[in-house]
Amino acid sequence: MTLTAKPYLRSISIDPNADLDLETYPFTIPAIREMGVLDMHPDVTFLVGENGAGKSTVLEAIAVALGLPAEGGPRSVHRAQQEVSSLQEHLRLIKGFRQSKHAYFLRAESMFNVFSYMDEVDGSARNGAGLHRRSHGEAFIELLLNFQKGGLYLLDEPEAALSPNRQLAALSMIDQLVQQDAQFIIATHSPILLSYPKATIYCFDDSGIAKVAYEDTEHYATTRDFLNNYPRRLSQLLSDE
Repeated sequence: MTLTAKPYLRSISIDPNADLDLETYPFTIPAIREMGVLDMHPDVTFLVGENGAGKSTVLEAIAVALGLPAEGGPRSVHRAQQEVSSLQEHLRLIKGFRQSKHAYFLRAESMFNVFSYMDEVDGSARNGAGLHRRSHGEAFIELLLNFQKGGLYLLDEPEAALSPNRQLAALSMIDQLVQQDAQFIIATHSPILLSYPKATIYCFDDSGIAKVAYEDTEHYATTRDFLNNYPRRLSQLLSDE
């Protein structure tokens, strides 16, 4: 029997022995307060939910607990870091029997700053084609091209930088990396990215966190309904003036 390297991260949960103040952030967020144990898919795990539901907070806490910079980037990024929630102090990570060879945390809101830093310290490796001098979409696609096999990659709303066509390209590139023993954990609103087959999707809402099928996500249902009925939906949403 051949043992596979993945998953590098098997599950996350809040330490049952943690002394939590449920009246302070982030434990005031229902999904985080009721988190339980989240098993990570060996290939791709998606975190979905409304803005403020806690998915990015959980992803950030995983990244920091793994030794990645809160602002984003690989472990080699050494910048003054932004303030983070206390969740990472109480997070319990169950890892696989092998460590990932590479790790990277991408968050759309600070991607420009991280790329600028990476160009400053390693610009020669890119032959002068600085990441921060490209569009966000171009830089993100190049970043995916430079991800390596056997890596653990955490992506926070990567679709913010990508057109629909580039999202399709990213989906294909993610799959190529999965076939090379990469594991992804992705917080997203994109119904295109969410379509990745056999992925685990966790939905964050006021009742907690639960697994959901792709076609049962609000992202899929809302997008499908709008595209199939957009004249009527527009008339409902927009004034006649």
